[in-house]
Amino acid sequence: MTTATTNETILIVDDEQPVRTQLLRKLVDEGYGCVEADCAPKAMEQLGTNRVDLTILDMIMPGESGLQLLPEIIEEYPSTAVIIASDTIEPSVIIGCMKKGALDYIIKPFDLEVVVRSVEEVLRRRQLELMLKAYQTSLEGKVEEQAKQIRKIFLNAIESLVTALEAKDSYTAGHSRRVNHFALAISEYLGMTKEEMDDLRWGALLHDVGKIAIDPAIQNKPGALTKEEYEQVMTHTQIGPRIVKAVANENIINIIRYHHTRYKGDPKYQTLVGEEIPIGARIVTLADSFDAMTSDRPYRKSLSLNIALSEIKRCSGTQFDPSIVDAFLKIPASEMLGIINSDITS
Repeated sequence: MTTATTNETILIVDDEQPVRTQLLRKLVDEGYGCVEADCAPKAMEQLGTNRVDLTILDMIMPGESGLQLLPEIIEEYPSTAVIIASDTIEPSVIIGCMKKGALDYIIKPFDLEVVVRSVEEVLRRRQLELMLKAYQTSLEGKVEEQAKQIRKIFLNAIESLVTALEAKDSYTAGHSRRVNHFALAISEYLGMTKEEMDDLRWGALLHDVGKIAIDPAIQNKPGALTKEEYEQVMTHTQIGPRIVKAVANENIINIIRYHHTRYKGDPKYQTLVGEEIPIGARIVTLADSFDAMTSDRPYRKSLSLNIALSEIKRCSGTQFDPSIVDAFLKIPASEMLGIINSDITS
C-alpha cells in the first residue's frame, strides 16, 4: 500500500452510497483525506468549505449531472482537479469530458488499483501545473517590476530633457514642475488614488514634451502668433504621445494628448468634450493655464494671484471643468503663492 505524502483531500461525488463508501475506504487507506457528496449542490457546498485538491465526479446523477457540474467546478475552483467516473465507454463522451476540463476518466465498475493510479497521476499533474503557474506568476511579477524600473528611467530621462529645454528660457523655466505641483494639489481635494496621482504626476511633468519638436523662435515669439504658428505649436499634443508611448501608460498619454482640450469645446473641432475628457487632462488643463497666467511671458507680464483666480472662475464650465475649478479653489492662497514663487527648475 502506498501512502500520500502531501495531505491531499479528495471529494467523492456520487448519488450511490455504496460507490462512495467503496472509493472512500480505498483512498483513505492510501493516505488521502476524503469528503463526500451525493448531488451537485452538496458537492459545491463541500468545495466551498473544504480545500479540495481532486474531485471524483459521477457523470450521471439525478438533478444536475456531473457533466453539467464539471464546468462550474472548473470555473469556480480552477485549482481543483477533476476525474470523471462513468460506466459509459463511448470515446466521444470521454473526449467531451476532457474538453470540458476533466483530467482523467475512470470506468465503472471500478478497478480500485486503476482508480488509485489515476488519482496519483492526476494529482502529480495538478501539482506540476500549480508549480508552473506560481513560477510564471513570479516571473511575470519580476518582469513587470523590471519593466516599471525601465519605464521610470526613461520617463526620468525625458523629464530631464524637458527641464533642460525649459531652463534655457527664463519665461518657461520650471513650468512643467509647477504644473505638476498645482495638479497634485488639486488631486488631493478630488480623492484620487495613489496610482491615479502617479499617472497625473508624470502626465503633468511631461505634458509639454512635444514642444521639443517645435521651433523655439515660435514658442518664444514676443507678439501674437499667426494662425499657422499657433497650429504648429499645438501639434505638441500629438507629438508628445508619440515620444513617450513606449514607456508611458494610456493615462499619461491621454493627459499629454488632451491637456489643451476645452471642457465645453466645439465637437466639430474636438474629439472629446466635457467628462469624456480624461480627468487627468482636465486637471492639467487648469494647472497649465494657471501657471501660464501667473508667469511672465514674452508677450505680457504675469497676472496677480487675485486676477488669475478671477479668470479661472470666469472660465469655469467653458474652458475648465467646474468640479476641477471647485477643487482648485480649495487650495490655500499661501500654498498657491509658494508654488508660483518657488525655485523648482532643478
